[in-house]
Amino acid sequence: MTERHIVRMQSDANYEVPPVFSSRSEGFRRWSLVDDLPAVHTGFGICELDPGGSIDSHLHSFEESFYLLDGQVVCETGEGAFTLEPGDYGVVTVGVPHRWRNESDSVVRWAEMLAPQPRADGDTFFAPLPVTPGGAESVDPRDPRTRSFGHISAANMEPERQTQDVLLVSASMRTALLVYSGITVKMMVDSDLGAQLSTMFMVQYVPGGLAGAHDHPFEETYLIVEGEVDGYFDGHHYRLGVGDVAFAGVGCVHEFSNPTDGIVRWLETQAPQPPARHSYRFARDWTYLRQTLG
Repeated sequence: MTERHIVRMQSDANYEVPPVFSSRSEGFRRWSLVDDLPAVHTGFGICELDPGGSIDSHLHSFEESFYLLDGQVVCETGEGAFTLEPGDYGVVTVGVPHRWRNESDSVVRWAEMLAPQPRADGDTFFAPLPVTPGGAESVDPRDPRTRSFGHISAANMEPERQTQDVLLVSASMRTALLVYSGITVKMMVDSDLGAQLSTMFMVQYVPGGLAGAHDHPFEETYLIVEGEVDGYFDGHHYRLGVGDVAFAGVGCVHEFSNPTDGIVRWLETQAPQPPARHSYRFARDWTYLRQTLG
């Protein structure tokens, strides 16, 4: 059987300076997790930047979205300079100059999603970015001028915390919490935030939460941020914990269940963006059809 999945454990983390940034950054490292076949639409990794570290102003011919895991970092784009903290996320669209710097006294880490997967011959170009006057600002999701950034916390995954007085932004389908089968899903990066080539969202399973065997016409990546989950990919079982990453390519039949007494949460990405219909192909539905016809 053709393997269409990738699993990487936190214990095997290997951070290296990306060749394209070897002379254009200080204190920057990346653990490249999804960067080759069977993935073609997904370039996923975890980035680290040392105190005082920086990445020169650059732009890409692909889309970049990110989610802050630890520490504090300044991301500067044409929108301004923003101090990002754990739970903050954002998207840098194709061709937009941006730079990173760590003005804190501790290492910062963030998850990075690149879509489509960068080519080996180089899709990154170094270009100047005007200096933003004044200091960096914190991300304010309630400010209508905040167009490319957002924030998510554990409370945002609780159904009873979706009232207008608690939501960070105005209630709408954009900010709705999807709840089904012990699973909650909260969208983060999508076309509403400016992304065109990928999505990023948070998933949470309560004890006993289950998603049956299914596959998609797009690629998915999962970074566990809390708890543990049983994942099945191409018929193989994995117990995934905090810091572990899994990838399911097109046609990879996969399923998840939470066998613990606590919740499990993970950051999930999709590329390309899902179609309007037929995003999920659940095995149970087609098994039912076969039995009905038989």
